[in-house]
Amino acid sequence: MTGVEGLDDILNGGLPKGHLYLIEGDPGTGKTTLALQFLLKGLEEGDRGMYITLSESKLELEQVAASHGWSVDSITIYEMIHSDEDLSAEAQYTVFHPSDVELADTMTSILKQVEQINPQRVIFDSLSEFRMLARDPLKYRRQILALKRYFSGRNCTVLLLDDRTAVGTGDDLQLQSIAHGVIKMQSLERDFGIKRRRMEVHKLRASHFREGFHDYTIKTGGIEIYPRLVASEHKPGFKRTNVASGVKELDDLFRGGIDTGTSTLLIGPAGCGKSTIALRYAVSSAQRGEKAIIFTFDESLATLIERARGLGMDPTELLHSGLLEIQQIDPVELSPGEFVSRIRRLVDEDNLRVVVIDSMNGFLNAMPHEQFLAMQLHELLAYLGQQGIATLLTLAQHGFIGATNTPIDVSYLADTVLLFRYFERAGSIRQALSVVKKRSGPHEHTIRELTFRRGEIKVGPPLHEFEGVLSGIPTFTGSKVEENSSEPRE
Repeated sequence: MTGVEGLDDILNGGLPKGHLYLIEGDPGTGKTTLALQFLLKGLEEGDRGMYITLSESKLELEQVAASHGWSVDSITIYEMIHSDEDLSAEAQYTVFHPSDVELADTMTSILKQVEQINPQRVIFDSLSEFRMLARDPLKYRRQILALKRYFSGRNCTVLLLDDRTAVGTGDDLQLQSIAHGVIKMQSLERDFGIKRRRMEVHKLRASHFREGFHDYTIKTGGIEIYPRLVASEHKPGFKRTNVASGVKELDDLFRGGIDTGTSTLLIGPAGCGKSTIALRYAVSSAQRGEKAIIFTFDESLATLIERARGLGMDPTELLHSGLLEIQQIDPVELSPGEFVSRIRRLVDEDNLRVVVIDSMNGFLNAMPHEQFLAMQLHELLAYLGQQGIATLLTLAQHGFIGATNTPIDVSYLADTVLLFRYFERAGSIRQALSVVKKRSGPHEHTIRELTFRRGEIKVGPPLHEFEGVLSGIPTFTGSKVEENSSEPRE
């Protein structure tokens, strides 16, 4: 076991013992933190640990550990940093090449310490120092091979940390070929917000592991890795039932309601009622005693609760009981992998039945490139569907009346699509909604008017006497013009 949350899952149990592994990443990616977690986990399992540092001092390592609340008193830290006397003129070599003397002395000193301590887990930090001492690539490769042979006979697991400063930005393929496994750690700069960090198991001989990139964060307490979600690993096992909204006319559009184990996309212009309808489903689920959670990217928690109260859906008691949970998400402070991992924990811990993601536009902003959103969203929706959870997603389109544009097309991923539109009628702006897709069963093909009046949500009868409602400017085809309603509108 590595002691790094999520990494053992990716490695299918951890790193095989008795081999040499390469941990590769630029400065600041968390290699030292990962190495310390690896050694501390070894102490829990009865393995002696040794940290050999050629670049950082023992004091610096102790400070890193203290920042996470760890004590490294039980770990042997052997520092090979040269003293101030080595900088004097008398200490400079004049006959032998420095690499011939320094590399040999360094290796002799290290192996002597290893013989005395006999550790089961060893860290070398960092290989850039070895590379500069060797100077010659052939000599460096031979030295690493010698280390590998030496430790393989001692049943010792070794992590070689490489910050790649001595080889530029490219990969050291020769070193990767020697190592039994290679883990790459990356830090991706963003124009706004926190860095996005991700890791990849590039190689692991004779072992099965989860391929691809996995997001991770460095927090107080260590590195936390969020394994890439693979929906096919989670088998379905639920009975499909209807999820009612509590508004009869809205449920009639779906012939009884949306279904468990399906995803529903609520799509339309800003302000047309998407979030309100999604909130109605979450509140109704909680009122039935079924756990529901809302992830809001765009609206503050206080505003959402106040708006719910104004529509007769006061969530205060449901929030206190835990049946309803609302989490405000800041996309610039959260990676997509961490967001998916948060949902997975809630599914595992609670009797979750309804998940609302409001909105997909906020989720899109959390992604570095649009083309990755559809793939990650597909896995998430498939996973939630296999757990029997009804998922509702809102997506705001650009434009209000008439033609609208969608920032990204995810409608094909959803099982059900509920379309919202503004339209002009009798000198006022109205809202309409219609189900345009439902894979899990039949649905109405009508268009109904949506209103928010006197603290409640109302869905009217089908608009049979109008054509062109979805275009924004309908044409009356009935026998008598309907008079304007005198009821106040909210």
